[in-house]
Amino acid sequence: MKSDHLYNPYPSQRMTSFSNKGMVATSQPLAAQAGLDILKKGGNAIDAAIATAACLTVVEPTSNGIGGDSFALVWTKGKLHGLNSSGPSPRSISIEAVKEKGHKDIPKYGWVPVTVPGVPGGWAALSERFGTLPLTEVLKPAIEYAEEGYPVSPVLGRFWNAAADRFKSELTDDEFQHWFETFAPNGSVPEIGEVWRSEGHANTLREIAETNAESFYRGSLADQIDAFSKKYDGFLRKEDLAAYKPEWVDPIGVEYRGHKVWEIPPNGQGIIALMALNMLKGYEFSGKEELDTYHKQIEALKLAFTDGLKYVTEERSMTSTANALLSEKYAEERRQLIGEHARQPEPGEPPKGGTVYLATADGDGNMVSFIQSNYMGFGSGLVVPGTGIALQNRGHNFSMDPEHDNRLEGGKRTYHTIIPGFLTKGDEAVGPFGVMGGFMQPQGHVQVVMNTIDFHLNPQAALDAPRWQWMESKKVLVEPNFPNHIAQALARKGHQIQVALDGGPFGRGQIIWRDPKTGVLMGGTESRTDGSVAAW
Repeated sequence: MKSDHLYNPYPSQRMTSFSNKGMVATSQPLAAQAGLDILKKGGNAIDAAIATAACLTVVEPTSNGIGGDSFALVWTKGKLHGLNSSGPSPRSISIEAVKEKGHKDIPKYGWVPVTVPGVPGGWAALSERFGTLPLTEVLKPAIEYAEEGYPVSPVLGRFWNAAADRFKSELTDDEFQHWFETFAPNGSVPEIGEVWRSEGHANTLREIAETNAESFYRGSLADQIDAFSKKYDGFLRKEDLAAYKPEWVDPIGVEYRGHKVWEIPPNGQGIIALMALNMLKGYEFSGKEELDTYHKQIEALKLAFTDGLKYVTEERSMTSTANALLSEKYAEERRQLIGEHARQPEPGEPPKGGTVYLATADGDGNMVSFIQSNYMGFGSGLVVPGTGIALQNRGHNFSMDPEHDNRLEGGKRTYHTIIPGFLTKGDEAVGPFGVMGGFMQPQGHVQVVMNTIDFHLNPQAALDAPRWQWMESKKVLVEPNFPNHIAQALARKGHQIQVALDGGPFGRGQIIWRDPKTGVLMGGTESRTDGSVAAW
């Protein structure tokens, strides 16, 4: 039966999902089910997260891949652990070397913005420390989908087609031909409902599973990446891959109305959400759909973002510290700048001192907040020949200003947009949450946290609520269903309001909350994409 699967003229409604043995929430039903299958085979929430993440590299390649980065927050045995699986720039790269190639700024595509992929190393690190099943078992669903194929879902098909149209005009050099061979075979991308497969992707996943990712960093896969880079005069070398290891980190958090909101520390931008919440907790809000609520949210986020864009990079290169940026004193100083009208944001002086998201939980109380990305959809436009490895372009976020904290340097991790979130109350886990989508992510985190804590929305409603996104200066983008009377009132306060055509720019989120008394899990998934909660 022929129909337009992106045409939905009637509003639909989702309800919160409930279960008690296990739950997986993510942007693709096949990936969510893969994670649930691993839980049913005796795996824990960590195994399920790895399985889901690996599956997403196959069933949502428009947003992430084997050649990207990842971050995770893991709750197990009453403690929260953080994993930073973002890779550094190649050691041979520098501002001068990029300029010698004729670039004034770091390009979006090609070898210059490619950084060391952290995804495979992150899977292996999670499995080794907390997993119960071997990677050969956990990656089976992803391998099967890559080998046997799967039908393309609606939102995935839309973004795949848009990327191909863009790449046809922008990626014309020989080094990009392998992207088209992999993702647009025979000159066309798969249509919605059409089956797509990638044997090279399957073989790569199998090799990662059998070697616990060693092949990717110190074996045959590393050799293939190195040869491809050398052929096109890239900076990345197998020595960069061999030197890489994911980093276990202590999560950072702020108290917010009886809860604690947690993020991964810099180089990630999660600290921006925490800075904004630190300012906002100084106010009492009478209701969600109020002018004062939106105005103060936007103003706090603007101030936090300008600080983040100035200071956030790899921690050793920051001229400020996470503790200084999150101090109560600094929050109060920034809060004092929020007035009755929209303000042009400027960074302060603190005291010196394309992405997928998934959430998993099991019946034993283990919970994972996990995010991975190639950045800007398919990333650099480069695919290692015959492997299905789409390389990220995360280096595009570096600054070419030698005085900037996030300046380009060899062997350095850049400001990173992808951030997993986690909520606790007292000594108990409330659960994982996240909203993917570039610079929308900390803005989505603030809105979801406030929807939950301030306005008592259930997890599905907290995700479904209309979103806004600060873009730059006084410009704010709002969703088509954002209340018009509030948009008009915000404009009268000096905000430059623009209404988007659809919900695409506003990120895609997932939530799983756990009742500490009963262990019952409550999940919400994203209505703006092909989202799904798989529960047991």
